[in-house]
Amino acid sequence: MRLKIPTLTVVGAGPGDIDLITLKAIKAIKSADVILYDALINEALLDYASKETELIFVGKRKGCYAFQQEQINELIVTKAKEKGHVVRLKGGDPFIFGRGAEEIDYVIPFGLKTFMVPGISSSSAVPAYQGIPLTKRGASESFWVITGTTKNHNLSQDVALAAKSTATVVILMGMHKLDDIVHVFSEEQKQDTAVAVIQNGTTKEEKVGIGTINTIQQIVKEKQLTSPAIIVIGDVVKQKTSLSSIYSDIAFS
Repeated sequence: MRLKIPTLTVVGAGPGDIDLITLKAIKAIKSADVILYDALINEALLDYASKETELIFVGKRKGCYAFQQEQINELIVTKAKEKGHVVRLKGGDPFIFGRGAEEIDYVIPFGLKTFMVPGISSSSAVPAYQGIPLTKRGASESFWVITGTTKNHNLSQDVALAAKSTATVVILMGMHKLDDIVHVFSEEQKQDTAVAVIQNGTTKEEKVGIGTINTIQQIVKEKQLTSPAIIVIGDVVKQKTSLSSIYSDIAFS
């Protein structure tokens, strides 16, 4: 019997569209003995796994945690020593607000081999699917990607810094802080700055609201937009390009 070396591969599952997965990620999923997966991944990706692979949901939905982070860390080590190759499947890119680096740091002292497979980040892919370029000549020379909610459940102070700039601002996990975000940008006299809120981006359940700092709260209420959603703030929203539906385009069937 082949000796299985305790291994952790942290894998980015992309932003939601099952086709936005890398070949290396698929190879990792196929080779996994155990997969620990989060709530934001497309569960159809689990079909790539072997029938013998143990699948464990460790994510959260609506604030309800299946496991605390410390428990996940310990579970990775336990399963790797018991079965061999553990794949930690995370939405988007695990090194962009995904805690992938924390999990790797935790397991290394236990002797696990560690690998990382980057994923397509929702911070860039979700606006792109709506035809919103994060940078465009004459509109934006840079962009910020900021978490809306910090470890202490406060609005990141970087939002205030970003509001002072001319950059595009992409806020993840910020829907519960939308009122605070609007206040911060209003304080900088940016009430007329364009805003897009994109829920369930890159999936067939995608919903979008577009307005300004002054109107976005009402638009979110009218369209009943909720998490998971990405907030994009900046002139590039007005540069939105018209795209055909990727789901009905014969070239992608």
